Amino acid sequence: MPIGINAKLGEYTLEFLDSHGSVIETGSVLIANAHYPRQNVVLPKAVANLKSSPEEREGVNEFRAEETPERFWKEPLRRPIPGCVTSLFGVGRYINGKPTGDYHAGIDQRGAAGTPIHPVADGIVRLAAQYELRGGTVAVDHGQGLTSIYLHMSRVVAKAGDHVTTADVLGLVGSTGRSTAPHLHWTLYVHGEPVNPNQWIRNVPCTPRAPGKSPRRSTAAKSRAS
Repeated sequence: MPIGINAKLGEYTLEFLDSHGSVIETGSVLIANAHYPRQNVVLPKAVANLKSSPEEREGVNEFRAEETPERFWKEPLRRPIPGCVTSLFGVGRYINGKPTGDYHAGIDQRGAAGTPIHPVADGIVRLAAQYELRGGTVAVDHGQGLTSIYLHMSRVVAKAGDHVTTADVLGLVGSTGRSTAPHLHWTLYVHGEPVNPNQWIRNVPCTPRAPGKSPRRSTAAKSRAS
């Protein structure tokens, strides 16, 4: 039962229904402030101005609305790549100092260009495409309302309709779409609502550099955005 990141705070009544729709038990759930931080992303003007096409929006929205009755997933889920987390779920996004009114619906993981990307669980590939905003994109339906999507791939390997396991490769880490350097952005959905992947998988945040320490010269260490 996902809670939307913009849900109104407060206490709600929770009803459990039988197969006929009759209430068999009630309870309450409290939605509290998660205190998500803000994040400013510096982008070149050409990258910042990228927009999703109607086809891109329609394809992703249709994917998020899918509900496959069969369950393919099991816990614990698998991290799609081994890299540490460079941007957390839920942060309020600013681009070049200006608020976007949006939030980061997934997480970003550090990854060198060409790193293989695996699904977090078994499932069926529903989308495999090159998009303007999201770049190389693969979306997987894990069944019973759990889905995931992976962006900015340099190469899309999977095809729509493929049955995949966590051993299969969906694509390769890249920097296509609205991205400033190679990395993986991925989002986990429950019944179409973005949820915090860190509640499902133990993702390790990147360790900040010590003051005065010179940065490593690596394309994977540059700032990223998605």
